[in-house]
Amino acid sequence: MVYLANPRLKGKVCPSKNISKDEVIPFDFLEKILAKLEKAGLIKAKKGAKGGYFLAKSPKNIKVGEIIKTLEGTIAPVFCVAKEENKRFICPRREICLAKNLWLKLQRSLTSTLNSITLADLIKQ
Repeated sequence: MVYLANPRLKGKVCPSKNISKDEVIPFDFLEKILAKLEKAGLIKAKKGAKGGYFLAKSPKNIKVGEIIKTLEGTIAPVFCVAKEENKRFICPRREICLAKNLWLKLQRSLTSTLNSITLADLIKQ
């Protein structure tokens, strides 16, 4: 996403082979990442000989939390907090866990921080 947000590439379509080479990401792995980002509406694809990928919206309108959630799922420091949020897993220790409030507080803080940073912020630094 940072690669696609680079100001020198503004308005250009970037072939996945170029991204793979420049970012040193195995091509097959990158294709899976790009598919998830496209499905989430964060990037768009142009098909054909001069095809490739480009951002679906301005970097200032893409939050880092959105990117991470798309690629990793729920943003959480521990498994039990992540799964309880999605109601797929209920920790058997939830009633007696002394650390649960810490993990929930950390999760809220992490989510808040990641959602306060945009892709535009990253390319400025």
